[in-house]
Amino acid sequence: MFLYSAAVNSDTHEQVAIKKIGNAFDNIVDAKRTLREIKLLRHMDHQNIIAIKDIIRPPKKDAFNDVYIVYDLMDTNLHHIIHSDQPLCEEHCQYFLYQLLRGLKYVHSVNVLHRDLKPSNLLVNTNCDLKIGDFGLARTTSETDFMTEYVVTRWYRAPELLLNCSEYTSAIDVWSVGCIFGEIMTREPLFPGKDYVHQLRLITEVWF
Repeated sequence: MFLYSAAVNSDTHEQVAIKKIGNAFDNIVDAKRTLREIKLLRHMDHQNIIAIKDIIRPPKKDAFNDVYIVYDLMDTNLHHIIHSDQPLCEEHCQYFLYQLLRGLKYVHSVNVLHRDLKPSNLLVNTNCDLKIGDFGLARTTSETDFMTEYVVTRWYRAPELLLNCSEYTSAIDVWSVGCIFGEIMTREPLFPGKDYVHQLRLITEVWF
């Protein structure tokens, strides 16, 4: 279970967000995702990628059950903005897309596939600055043995994943970006499939 809280660094007086991962080691899959996200983000440094500020160590190692990760503090996410009453002009849409592509170019340049791009994983502040977050499903391109098709929320999933292709490239992230951009422009999901068959039908209707 994830819980987020805003806090202030008592030394720097900087506002931060603290993510609590409760009972982080009870489930091996969730534990691996947490470790993967920490390892990847500790090696990334980009204006449009969420940054890990610190990891709070437990008072006692033998009582290490919960993980506390300190991130940049952001005000909301793109999903909340899209489905709110806040007006979005063309400049807003262009700026969000520019930052998303800029951050994704960096992610791909360090040989990482995000694999779960969606509006709720794109964090935004009051200045409309955007940062890509949630790298729990990310993989490096060298991890070919772990490339599964069951990734990415269905509405943002590329056709090759819907067709159970086990070998794919960074193009799957670019497909997700296109779906997100369409949702920003129309304020409705582009391909809101009820299941994977319906999802494919919606996509083929647009193509053909």
